[in-house]
Amino acid sequence: MTHSTAALVGATGGAGTTRLAVELGATLARDGREVAVLDAAFATEGLARHLSGRIDPDVTTLLTEDRPLAEGLREHPATADLAGRLELCPARGPFERLARAKTADAAQRFSALLAEAAERFDHVLVDAPPVAANQAVAAVTSADRVTVVAPASERGVDAVQRTRGRVADVGASVDAVVANRADPEHPLRSADAAVPVSDASGVEGAPASAPDPEATLAPAVANAAEVIFDAELELTFEDPGLFDFEVGEFVPDALSQ
Repeated sequence: MTHSTAALVGATGGAGTTRLAVELGATLARDGREVAVLDAAFATEGLARHLSGRIDPDVTTLLTEDRPLAEGLREHPATADLAGRLELCPARGPFERLARAKTADAAQRFSALLAEAAERFDHVLVDAPPVAANQAVAAVTSADRVTVVAPASERGVDAVQRTRGRVADVGASVDAVVANRADPEHPLRSADAAVPVSDASGVEGAPASAPDPEATLAPAVANAAEVIFDAELELTFEDPGLFDFEVGEFVPDALSQ
């Protein structure tokens, strides 16, 4: 069964959840799907860095002024080269509005925005911070599936267990774990998918997984997308034998048994 909404929860600050959300969105759009990414990591405003120009209204405006989702969506620049569509709903605003967007009432509105997005898009990703704020709680309790994004390190191993506990405390459960910025010998062997560091150069913020997929990153991101959404993508990649990389190196023990 393909699920339409997924919350990507950072196990720690700086886990790379924002970049991964964009890469996943681009990969799904490359497969011809319509995808939205909603920003719940208000403090970092990371999703806004993937867009140019003025962002008004942003997602915090939608939450505090009860405005429709369509007003906050921005098309990602890579969409023109993709078979599908990728749109972002980023956060960028003054501190006082960011604070108001973290209230319990605003969290309820976030759940409503997520439901609205699910009706309009094939897949919706939420870029969520560690579960310590109302909007993160709304994300993990409202999405179809919850994925923990953790650094592929010993620190990440500890953080995953802590995050599983926090998610359970709010009445939700973790469906998948992605080890991010992984090398083949990473210690987070219980992860359901692993994504290596991108070697891409070029425009800052442009997805390395589309439209010309980076040989190392793109197959791993596609595998992660399939795991996160319990979906099957119809994507092809260059023969990995042409590179110093084997896709199996990034398949965690949890999937290789």
